[in-house]
Amino acid sequence: MATTARRGPYFCGIDAAMDVVAGKWKPLILWELHHYGTRRFAELRRGLPGVSEKMLIQHLREMEEDGLVHREVYREVPPKVEYSLTEHGISLNAALTSLGEWGTDRMRRIGAEKVSVDVAGPVR
Repeated sequence: MATTARRGPYFCGIDAAMDVVAGKWKPLILWELHHYGTRRFAELRRGLPGVSEKMLIQHLREMEEDGLVHREVYREVPPKVEYSLTEHGISLNAALTSLGEWGTDRMRRIGAEKVSVDVAGPVR
């Protein structure tokens, strides 16, 4: 883990947790990696419509620094990089499950639409 990881001080556990999931895309990256497993960058980007390349790169770097995501670089031509959840990322995703259930209930309650994502199979 890089030394630039955020380390507080924090007011409470929620403050510390929100520090690593702050931003629109981080919880969605966690969900994508949990739901589909190891993904390449292009697969993540296709699975998260609306995310810019710059924002995805920034969030993945921060999540790697925080120990949530593992980045595996394969030394081949063309270069291949895969992202997966660490045990720490898996445990955070489990902690977010009840928040996701609350959000699903809210979507039903207010009649909100769910974004449909057409996800192609893994790119190899």
